[in-house]
Parts: sequence; C-alpha cells; structure tokens
Amino acid sequence: MTSKVDEALGYEQARDELIEVVRRLEAGGTTLEESLALWERGEELAKVCRRWLEGARARLDAALAEEESDEEDADSE
Repeated sequence: MTSKVDEALGYEQARDELIEVVRRLEAGGTTLEESLALWERGEELAKVCRRWLEGARARLDAALAEEESDEEDADSE
C-alpha cells in the first residue's frame, strides 16, 4: 500500500527516485536489511509510476475516442 507522500509524488520524482534505488541495489555493498528496504521502496515507486502512466494512457484514449467521435459526426453531416 502506498503512503500519502507517495501519492503526492509526480511521475518524474518517482521515476528519478526509482532510478536511484536501482542504482544503489546494483552497486551492492548494502546489508540484506538495507537491500530489502530498497527493494520494497522500489516496488512502491514502480506502482506510483505505473499509476501515472495508466492515467496518461486513459487520458490519451479518451482524447482519441473524442476525436474519432467528432470526425464521425462531421462525416455524417
């Protein structure tokens, strides 16, 4: 479950933090506990990014559907 703070993150903020989390995990040198905490944070950030992208996709789909509807209405006149 994401926190209120995570929900307030913009896509770019969440993406940038996720990139940093991945970089730290790939670099190694952290304890198991730190690695697990980083992984969990990464999962939450990925969810935030996914929600933003799904929202953007829905907006694009709605705009395209509206455009098609307008074109069909113009063609039927």
